[in-house]
Amino acid sequence: MTEPVDGDRGFGGLKLVPRTDAKQTMKDFKSDQEVRWCPGCGDYAILAAFQSFLPELGVPRENIVIVSGIGCSSRFPYYLDTYGFHSIHGRAPAIATGLASSRPDLSVWVITGDGDGLSIGGNHLIHALRRNVNINILLFNNRIYGLTKGQYSPTSEQGMITKSTPMGSLDNPFNPISLALGAEATFVARTIDSDRKHLQSVLRAAADHEGASFIEIYQNCPIFNDDAFEPLKDASVRDDHILRLEHGEPIKFGADGGKGLKPTPYGTPEVVDVATAGEDGLLVHDAHVDDPAYAFALSRLDGPGFPHTPIGVFRSVERPTYDAQMSAQVDEARERQGEGELGALLASGDTWQVG
Repeated sequence: MTEPVDGDRGFGGLKLVPRTDAKQTMKDFKSDQEVRWCPGCGDYAILAAFQSFLPELGVPRENIVIVSGIGCSSRFPYYLDTYGFHSIHGRAPAIATGLASSRPDLSVWVITGDGDGLSIGGNHLIHALRRNVNINILLFNNRIYGLTKGQYSPTSEQGMITKSTPMGSLDNPFNPISLALGAEATFVARTIDSDRKHLQSVLRAAADHEGASFIEIYQNCPIFNDDAFEPLKDASVRDDHILRLEHGEPIKFGADGGKGLKPTPYGTPEVVDVATAGEDGLLVHDAHVDDPAYAFALSRLDGPGFPHTPIGVFRSVERPTYDAQMSAQVDEARERQGEGELGALLASGDTWQVG
C-alpha cells in the first residue's frame, strides 16, 4: 500500500489508502470488549501481534476494516477498535471483495479459519485469490473445528480421531498453501502463532503487497487439538523441523544448517548434505519467480516422508489487481457514455441498451 500524494490516483483511477501522521499505538487498536477464547488458545498471541502491528501501517483506524466469517478466529472484529464486519459462514472474502472494489481508500483484512475458509468458504477464497483483489486474508489453521466442539476439518490429518470421525478421518487434507498457489495467488506465506517476530514480518510483507495476500497461520487449539504443531514450537527441536524461506538466501535447515535443498530437473527439490553439495549447489529461494510451479513445489515439502515445514513467503509477484481493472473499465465506460444519472437509469424501464 503506497503512500498517496493529495489528489493522486493509482492505476485504473484507484485512490490509494490514506496515511496519517498522527502517532498511533497498540492501545489505539484495542476495543473495550472482553477477549474471550479458551485459556491457551493461539488466537490470543495472533491478536496481540496484530494489534501491535497495525500502528506500523500508518493507516487511520477509520480506514481499516476487519471482515470475518464464523469460527473462533472470527471474533477478531470485536477486539479491534477499527471498522469490522462479523459476516456469515465462509462468505468473508466475498464481502471483503465488495468493500475493496468500491472503497479503495480502505485497508481490508479477512480473518478466517481452516473450516470457515476451506470448507463452506472454499469457493469464495479461491476466487478472491484468483482475481487478485486488494485484500489481506489471514487463515488460522488449527486442523480442527473448534467453535463447534471438535469435528474434523478440511486440514485434519488422514486417520485423525475426532467427534465426527471416531474411526479416523478418511479424507486427504487440504494443503492451504498449495491451494492458494493453485489459484495463482500473488502473495502466499505461512507463519506460526507463537513466533511473534516472524508473524509480524509476514504481516508487513502482506500489507506492502498490492493485490490479494494469503497468510496461513498455524494456530494451536488447546482444547480439541492440543500441541498439533508442538515440534515447530519446542525450542529444543524446532530447528530440526522448520525450513525458513528467506528471499535471496540458500534454503538450509537443521539445527546446524547441515541440510539443504538442491534443485532437480523435475522441479522437485531434493535434500542434500550441505558439506557434500556445497553452498553453491543449494537452491536459493526466490519469492518473485512468476511461475507458481516453483513455490508449489516448496509447498509440498511438508508432506509424508519430509519432516520439515516451510515457513515464510513462498510467492510474492506483481499482477494488476481486480479492483484497479474494474475501476479502469468504469472510467472507460463513463468516457464513452458520459456520467449519466443512475437513478434515472434504474427508473427508466425493465431494459436498457448499453453501447
